[in-house]
Amino acid sequence: MDEVAKYAVGLDVGTENVRAVVATVNRDGEVSVIGYNEGPNAGMRKGVVANLTGPAESIDRMLGEVERMSGLEVNSAYVSINGAHVMSVKADGMIAVGPEDHEINDDDMARVEQAAVVGQVPANRDILDVLPLSYTLDGQSGIKDPLGMTGSRLELSASVISALTPNSLNLRKATEGARVQAEKLVPSVVAAARAVLSEKQMENGVTVIDLGAATTGVAIFEEGDLQHVGVLPVGANNITNDLAIMLQVDTKVAEDIKRRFVEKPMDGEEVSGEIVIRRGHEDMVFSKAEVIEIVQARLDEIFEGVRKEIKIAKYERRLPEGVVLVGGGANLKDIALFAREALEASIKIGKPRGLGGVADAIEMPEYAAAVGLAVIAAKETGQQVISAKTKKKSKSGDKKSGLFSKIFKKF
Repeated sequence: MDEVAKYAVGLDVGTENVRAVVATVNRDGEVSVIGYNEGPNAGMRKGVVANLTGPAESIDRMLGEVERMSGLEVNSAYVSINGAHVMSVKADGMIAVGPEDHEINDDDMARVEQAAVVGQVPANRDILDVLPLSYTLDGQSGIKDPLGMTGSRLELSASVISALTPNSLNLRKATEGARVQAEKLVPSVVAAARAVLSEKQMENGVTVIDLGAATTGVAIFEEGDLQHVGVLPVGANNITNDLAIMLQVDTKVAEDIKRRFVEKPMDGEEVSGEIVIRRGHEDMVFSKAEVIEIVQARLDEIFEGVRKEIKIAKYERRLPEGVVLVGGGANLKDIALFAREALEASIKIGKPRGLGGVADAIEMPEYAAAVGLAVIAAKETGQQVISAKTKKKSKSGDKKSGLFSKIFKKF
């Protein structure tokens, strides 16, 4: 393996599943996937850690295969954060930087960011990122990067992403329980956007919807920048639960019905017929019209919440590139048709593309966040590759002597 290559890890911690992607980035900045895996998660509710042991064990178990596949030890990662507590606000700041011939430096950039966030984010929230939208230098607005320019007064308009501090701290503790340091927490929908959007889409204006198991993330981009982030506490599992309750079946049967038989009827088409599910020696028969009605009602609720997020951000009917759907819920049959009718916008299903290595095996909507996290990590940091010969025992085979047992003795 190229000794000068860098590697980066994306760890998507979802309510129902955890996924990891290991990527390398070469001298030319090309990113290649060399390892990936997914597994069931436990101990999460609506994107938030409910107990530390469940996610830690799930991550630890899932990473064993990732390490064997990539030949690397995973000890740090960019990690997804989710839940309705994740949000963004617009913030403005201004500082005096010196005489008129003063050259803007890194310290000035840091100070104006600090000035922008003071008073904008409550003390119980953790700032995940400050994303500059534009700078103004001595009255000249619309500047994207003032570094090296001269002026005496610097202003900043930024989007500040934050999460409740207890939730972000507990997520970090859960990953530490699996002996993985969370280098950075990134909202799932923001990470997914990085994997599926083109520069043209972000420039023209687009919404990304991450339809997960228990949450639905919304991210809006325009002029190449992230303008708004919001998360709804409802997801694809709510559809399954509705079917289970209304049809009086268990959730396994309801999930089977959702995945195999839900279709969007054409306008004016009357739904008829029956759905037959074979379980053992019994045939379970359901009305197709009733199934579609149940699913339609829940999807209408989810997409109405999305519309409210877009309205709050003041981007209603202002996004030429429409909507890109990602997440496990994007695999629902005819989901694009349901979404187009509800949101009155063009709809695309987003899949990670354009990476090398074994990336073609994970070109699926549910892997968008994990791939995006790895890409962000590769571009922002990247770590020196650890040779398989020098790597320690895999996590699944060395729990007693690892951090896992040490951390949980403290709680």
